[in-house]
Amino acid sequence: MIEARRPTLTAIMLAYGDEPLLAEAADAVLSSSGLDLELVIVDNGCTSDAVGRLDGRERVRVLRPTHNLGFAGGCNFGARYARATFLGFVNSDVVVEPDALALLVAGAAQDDVGPVSASVRLYDRPDIINSAGNPVHYSGLSWAGGLGEPAADHAQPRDVASVSGAAMVMRRDRFEQLGGFCEMFFAYCEDAELSLRAWQAGWRCRYVPEARVLHHYEFARNPRKMFLLERNRLIMLLTLFERRTLGVLAPALLVFEVAILAVAVRQGWARQKAAGWLWLLRNRSKVAARRSVVQSARVRSDADVASVMTGDFYPGAETGMAVPLLFRRATAAYWSATCRLL
Repeated sequence: MIEARRPTLTAIMLAYGDEPLLAEAADAVLSSSGLDLELVIVDNGCTSDAVGRLDGRERVRVLRPTHNLGFAGGCNFGARYARATFLGFVNSDVVVEPDALALLVAGAAQDDVGPVSASVRLYDRPDIINSAGNPVHYSGLSWAGGLGEPAADHAQPRDVASVSGAAMVMRRDRFEQLGGFCEMFFAYCEDAELSLRAWQAGWRCRYVPEARVLHHYEFARNPRKMFLLERNRLIMLLTLFERRTLGVLAPALLVFEVAILAVAVRQGWARQKAAGWLWLLRNRSKVAARRSVVQSARVRSDADVASVMTGDFYPGAETGMAVPLLFRRATAAYWSATCRLL
């Protein structure tokens, strides 16, 4: 009897800084079952010997670009060297369970599916969710879905607006068809942007609860991160939405800009928020070119995709962003009315 050929996966992991958890994360990937697997490590500026200790191991390839490519660029760089049918992206602080990647591959193998996301659990509390797929608000804000909630409450597979970049799998040909992650982002929001483009291309994004991974998660804010988050959120809006959608949403988006600026002033990163606006102004031709590429590639309209996004804003208590119930209801009602106009 001829044994069925196992699926092939190239897992891509980036290394930056001292990377104290890289060895544990890499060992877990290499211990995965049910796959023919290789691990590609992109040295994006590792400052310790963590990458060197993995170099030369069986089924491990180390790539060393000339400079830090960021998360988006680093993942795309690694994907260009992939040999397998499927691509996996695993953070260097994530520990996958032995069957997690095979389960994600099975989910991504469906005809109408793009990227799929694992049940990302907190490393020190494995029964608690870090992400069960990420909601995306019409303002472009996205957050870790289910953060802090019992994993038992997220035990059913489902479509999600966005997968979590902490542990995701996608068919290589579909990743290439989408052009990979948006390298203009450098870091942050790239998983949400890729996911929404997958929806626009006619593919679903799925959450696979049986695929369990543990994440050494730390929610932190710093000026550089907030600059990238806010700038990338606006790039995403300006390139993904159709003109009509932007016109209908303009009043609400202006309100959000004022509200976020007020938060930035209170938290001390107002300069970074303003720097994001200035970057968009100076690079408007790049954004326009990106918009042209994205809009020409889509096969589904905003009206078709709107149902996967949300008008509610509920990032969860663990993020430190408490949102008044009245505001949540108002923004949800606005999105509901907007969807009827698309």
